[in-house]
Amino acid sequence: MIKGFKDFLLRGNIVDLAVAVVIGTAFTALVAAFTGSFINPLIGLIGGGGVDGGTFTINGQVFTYGAFINAVITFVLTAAVVYFAIVVPMKKLNELRARGVEPEPEGVAEDIELLREIRDALVARRDL
Repeated sequence: MIKGFKDFLLRGNIVDLAVAVVIGTAFTALVAAFTGSFINPLIGLIGGGGVDGGTFTINGQVFTYGAFINAVITFVLTAAVVYFAIVVPMKKLNELRARGVEPEPEGVAEDIELLREIRDALVARRDL
């Protein structure tokens, strides 16, 4: 049971997924820092500046539309980078692989036949 769990954890897909999650988390933090440092102050300036920039108040309730716009921009930037840096190249790679697939030849290639003869000779020699 432990061996099966170890095989599951060390399977290539799990490791790749873990790397993707870590890189995705780091990239999301980078984009959030960018939007928080540059975009949110710009929204504050456009919305009147100061501490209350990017907000409005109705009956004592504060609505932070600047934070929402910031989150939308963070999402769009993250989605764009994932699409253009991961999805498009993988799609092209899959198309190239599909084009490169050739049907197997009818007969056995000469070098394959020669390797089989060598293998059979070595097996016969070992059995002596």
